[in-house]
Formats: sequence, structure tokens, C-alpha cells
Amino acid sequence: MSVQLRERAGELAAHLWREHTVYRERSGGVVIRGEHVRRWISLAPAGGRDEILVRAGRILEGGTTAPARSEVVVPLSMGTAALATACRRLLAEAAADATPRVPRPDKGAGRFRRRAGRPAKTGRSTRRRGRCPRRLRWLVPGCVAGVVVFQLHRLGLLAG
Repeated sequence: MSVQLRERAGELAAHLWREHTVYRERSGGVVIRGEHVRRWISLAPAGGRDEILVRAGRILEGGTTAPARSEVVVPLSMGTAALATACRRLLAEAAADATPRVPRPDKGAGRFRRRAGRPAKTGRSTRRRGRCPRRLRWLVPGCVAGVVVFQLHRLGLLAG
């Protein structure tokens, strides 16, 4: 099975990418790395006799691999072109998962829609620490002024 897997991986790698590296995993599977596209494909024996588990993922900065984003079980007897099509679909899913989802600058749609009057959530609080709310801004100076007026009145310096 591992010899068939290695041969199939070589054919598949030539179909997918011009630049690739094929190597064997510890578990007996085969990995195809496309460094220039920052993606990888793994072919491993599945539970069935003529089935393989195909997984796809990303290559992170520094060359480490991220966990598989998507996987599918396919028959080993599937043609190389059909297997390449399945792999391209998995690679597209892995690429779609990797792109950050940012709301559009217009009113937005779906789950990115904001409620009226609420600021957008940016991951940090919109209020700065150390600043009091607008309605409490004059509370402390007002209390200080009240204490001063009371003391002046008590000493008789204020006519009243």
C-alpha cells in the first residue's frame, strides 16, 4: 500500500504544482508540500482496503505546518486527474478558511451587520481606561466646590 501511495503522490504532485516536495510521514502516509503556494496535501491509508485519506492544510511562517483544514476519503483506484480535482477542492477550502473575514465598509450584511448606535467591536474596549464617563466628568469638581461653599458659609464669610 505504501508503494502505491508513494507512486500516486508523485503523479499527483506533478499535476498540482510545478515546484513540490514529496516525503513519507512517520505514520506511513505521504505528504506533498507546495512551498510557493504555502499549502500541503497528505495521503494516508484509510480504514478501507482501497481507500486513502486526503487532507489539506497551510504552511505557516517558518515552514511549520498548520493542522489540516479539510479532509476526505477517496478510493485509491481513482484516476490521477480526478484525485487532483478533489485535492484542488480541499486546497480551496483550506485557503478560504485561512483568509480573515472582514466586514464590508458599507452597511454590511448577514452576521457582520451592526446594530444602530453601537460601535463596531474591534477586539478592545472603545472606552479608554482611566477616563470617567461623560456624565460623571463634573461630579468631583462640583463636590469640591460644594465643600468649599459650605466651609465659607459656616465661617460666616458668605452673607446669607
